[in-house]
Amino acid sequence: MTKLSLPAAIAGRRINTAAGRPKDTQPPGTAAMARRLSSVPNVAYADSVPMEAKEEIMGGVYHQIANKYDRVATICSLGMNTVWKRRFVHRMRAQPGARMLDVAGGTCEIAKHYLEYQDKVNGDCRSSVHVVDLNTGMLGVGQSRMAGTSWERDGRISFAQGNAEDLAAVADNSVDVYAISAGMHNIPRLDKALSEAFRVVKPGGTFACLEYGHVDTPVLGSIVRWYWDNGVPAVGQVFAEDRPAYERLARSVRAFPHQRDFASLIRAAGFRLPGAGYELFECGMMVAYIGTKPSA
Repeated sequence: MTKLSLPAAIAGRRINTAAGRPKDTQPPGTAAMARRLSSVPNVAYADSVPMEAKEEIMGGVYHQIANKYDRVATICSLGMNTVWKRRFVHRMRAQPGARMLDVAGGTCEIAKHYLEYQDKVNGDCRSSVHVVDLNTGMLGVGQSRMAGTSWERDGRISFAQGNAEDLAAVADNSVDVYAISAGMHNIPRLDKALSEAFRVVKPGGTFACLEYGHVDTPVLGSIVRWYWDNGVPAVGQVFAEDRPAYERLARSVRAFPHQRDFASLIRAAGFRLPGAGYELFECGMMVAYIGTKPSA
C-alpha cells in the first residue's frame, strides 16, 4: 500500500534535542505511572502477548479481519458501536475548521462521524481528518469507504501508515483534535502513545479517546466479562470465520487498565481531564476520555 503524504498543515520534522523532546512534552511522572500500572493486575502490560510481540501479533489479527471488522463490531455490541462513536464525536465539541488526527482509525468510522458532525452541526466545510493506522488492511478499508465522497474530492480526508507510539511525520503542536477509538488496548506502551499525543496536539487542543472499559456493577460486570470471554469469540467465529482472532481481541480488551488508572496515565502525560476524568457509556462498556492540552 502506498503511503500517502501528510497534509501540509500537520507535516513537519519532529524536534530532537540533545535532551530528547522539548521539556514540556515529557511531563514528570509519566514513566513512574507506567511502572506503577505494569505492576497492577489486569492492565495492558499483563496481556498474555509479550510486549515486544504485541504490535506484530495484533497487526496480524487486524489484517485478517479488516474487511469484516466494523460489521462484526456492530454485531458484538448489539448495534451500540455506532451509537457510542457518534456520541463520542459529539462530546468533543469540535470547533469549525478543526483538524483532527485520527489514530488507529483505519476504517474511518470516527472520521466519518466527525466530518458529518462538522457538516451538519457546525455548517463547516473546512475541517479535515488525517487518518493514521499501523495496519495497511484497515487503511485500505477506510480509503475504499471514503473514495468518491465529497470529503475526498475536497481534500478533507487523508491517510498514512503510522505508529501511535512514534508519530514522527506529525509536527509538534499541529493538530486541533487527537482522537483514538478502540485502539489504545492494542498499544504495547501506553505512556509512549500518550506522550506522542501530547506532543502533536496544539496548546488548548483536544485529546479524545474512546475505549472499552470495566463494568464495576457486580452482576452486569460478570455478564460483560463472560460475554467477552465467550460471546465475542463465538460471534467472530460465525460472522468472521476467525475465532482465534476474536479470542485475542477479547483478551487484549480485558487486560486494559481500569478507567481510573488510565485517566491517571492521561493526566500524567500532561492533559487536563475534568471531574473523574472519564464518562461511562452504558455503565462502562465503553468509556470516553475527553481532555485538553494546557494553553500555557
